[in-house]
Amino acid sequence: MEEEEEKTKRTTRSRANIRGKKSAGKKSTESSATLDSTKEPPIRLTKKAVVVLTKLPQYKINALRPPTPEQFYSEEESLSSSDSDMQWEPGRDSSDSELSLANKKTKEKIKKRVKITHASCSANNNLSADPVIITSTQQLSQCNAENTKARPKLPEPEVKVDMMVIARKKPLRWERGKVLEVVTKDDGRVKYKVSFEEKGKSLVSGHHVALDSPPKLAQLYVGARVVVRCQVNKFRFWPGILAELPSRSNRLRFLVFIDDHTPVYVGLPLLHLVCRQLDNPLEDVPESAHRIFMEQYLNDWPYPHLTQYRVGQNLNAELNGVQKRCEVLVVDGSLIQVVFHENQFKEWIHRGSTRLEHMARFLELKAC
Repeated sequence: MEEEEEKTKRTTRSRANIRGKKSAGKKSTESSATLDSTKEPPIRLTKKAVVVLTKLPQYKINALRPPTPEQFYSEEESLSSSDSDMQWEPGRDSSDSELSLANKKTKEKIKKRVKITHASCSANNNLSADPVIITSTQQLSQCNAENTKARPKLPEPEVKVDMMVIARKKPLRWERGKVLEVVTKDDGRVKYKVSFEEKGKSLVSGHHVALDSPPKLAQLYVGARVVVRCQVNKFRFWPGILAELPSRSNRLRFLVFIDDHTPVYVGLPLLHLVCRQLDNPLEDVPESAHRIFMEQYLNDWPYPHLTQYRVGQNLNAELNGVQKRCEVLVVDGSLIQVVFHENQFKEWIHRGSTRLEHMARFLELKAC
């Protein structure tokens, strides 16, 4: 009996130990699960942009400051002025900057505008204040400002018999015709006998003959002698000098000064390149105030002086040799269209023209 009781006690103690171990294992599992549930998620590192501000010197702040209405105008969108190329035809015959940039490396990428004079507008909003006169770097496409004035090293086009050309018939009047004969003079000069479509024949030099087809862009440069076809009369052509190549500022057009000082923006299809370019293109321009202006313009290029006007502003401009009051109707690139108060005559004028009283006065002060 004692042995059985002892066995029963041992069995009871072993069962109690097993239950105790199971209970401890269960508590351990629960505690580890609790620890896992309260454990914080891992930290994820993220990169953030940091802006570091640096105080600029005052001169850099002034350079980055946007222009004010008093200094610059807001250019108005307008139509091309190519229909304003016919003004008048003279009857007389014709015979066969003040800017230094500190950093020359960036002078074709910047516009240095120099304010010369300005006045406040009148109380009645007449907008008759003196304009700002600037020296502007032309923004040219596909080539820098210095190279556009250089004549490209390309062979001169050959003029042959039976070729259709644009030839000079009178001063400021060129017409389309056919080459009948190539004449070589005793002194070696070459002349071309041309029969015009609108009657008449003429013996002309190579610098008085232009190709009938439009030129290639690579052939053109500022100062080139060109002929512009009139849109009103397809048989009429006007001689002039190329003053601007296509750029964003002139909406990809060519600016040409006709020999009577009329400026006109045209597209490539209206241009004809003179076959033989003179070393000095002004030799073929009649002696006049326009020739003096063009000489100064080409010398100042690519930094021509321009006046700044706003639409509605009143100014004085020369008309028939007399300064007359007029109003700005349109600002288009380097040109303005004005209407004269006296007779309501409308005309396109270059913003650097000496016909403008402000520009003429500025150039007088500059020469002093």
